[in-house]
Amino acid sequence: MGPDKHTVRPGGRGILATAVTVVCAVTVLAAPGAAFAAPGPTPSTSPSPSASASAGGSTAASVTVPPDKDLEAVQAKLDKLYHDAAVATDAYNAAEEAARKQSAEIVGLAKKIVKGQQKLDALKERAGRAAAAQYRTGGLPDTAQLVLSDNPSEFLDGAGRVLQGERATKALIRELSQTQQDLKQYAADAADQWNRLETGRKAKAAAKKKITQRIAAAEKLESTLEKKQRERLAELEKESAYKAQTAWLDTGILDEIHTKASAAGRKAVAFATAQLGKPYVWGAEGPDSYDCSGLTSQAWASAGKPIPRTSEEQWKQLRHIDVKDMRPGDLIIYYDDASHVAMYIGDGAIIQAPRPGRTVSLGGAGSMPILGVVRPDA
Repeated sequence: MGPDKHTVRPGGRGILATAVTVVCAVTVLAAPGAAFAAPGPTPSTSPSPSASASAGGSTAASVTVPPDKDLEAVQAKLDKLYHDAAVATDAYNAAEEAARKQSAEIVGLAKKIVKGQQKLDALKERAGRAAAAQYRTGGLPDTAQLVLSDNPSEFLDGAGRVLQGERATKALIRELSQTQQDLKQYAADAADQWNRLETGRKAKAAAKKKITQRIAAAEKLESTLEKKQRERLAELEKESAYKAQTAWLDTGILDEIHTKASAAGRKAVAFATAQLGKPYVWGAEGPDSYDCSGLTSQAWASAGKPIPRTSEEQWKQLRHIDVKDMRPGDLIIYYDDASHVAMYIGDGAIIQAPRPGRTVSLGGAGSMPILGVVRPDA
């Protein structure tokens, strides 16, 4: 049987590897042993003869691209800013998820309080009726009623009813007391959830501020670069991803990865594939834009398997899988702080929502430092 239309047989030099090369301009996703095409040469920055001649023999150029080491420093700074933004995005998403749960808890507690108060009112009404009945009988003790009664048999019947009434009264008092305690606890729980919600709101606001600051700083830094500098910076980024992916493939890892996707995994991959080209927006969960964990969580939700919202919680809560055992649909967690996540789709490739300014795209599974792999449908 041929490969699934959403995955490619591991190690195969098929359509997916070609697509990754074209879309990502990273020609490193074929099986080990393939002839990798190195990134294109750096455009020359020396002035052309015609430019020199027109300048009367001057060697001045309209644009001078700084040495790679300078641009590499710029790239490192940009990577740091976007990484910090990714960490803050995870914190923002976690606060948002917690706020949803806390809000739901508060609504649930409010309903319990209303229901408990209604119950308490009904119990108080019953207690009032019992007190009124006791008042009508004069509230005489059983022995006094026995002395005054002309009919002992009648009294004994009445005494039985009195005993039942006393038991019912005690039960009513216990229920009243328990209901009051429940209401008190509900109120305390609601207050606690409100406090947590407020704390989460502050954490969310702080994370949002950090995200916007880091992205603004990165965009400002990029805006200081001239066109040729930005083009060379993009090349350096591709070269870095190329080297990392090549090193990963050179370990022979694809020779060990032969696991086929599960049915749910194929659905998750199909969903993620359908999002290709949509913009990265921090905090977004679709349908028009995504951040990294927004894409992976929605992909698996579409496959009928809800998973945690953030990459950090996906790493903490989902089952860990050895890299050599991963299959299409599994999630690869990146960096020591689990600040990025992508979906493995086979043939050494991933689908990811990379960072601000980029779109959902294909990439090399080994192009970033791998923390580990998790399986949502283990």
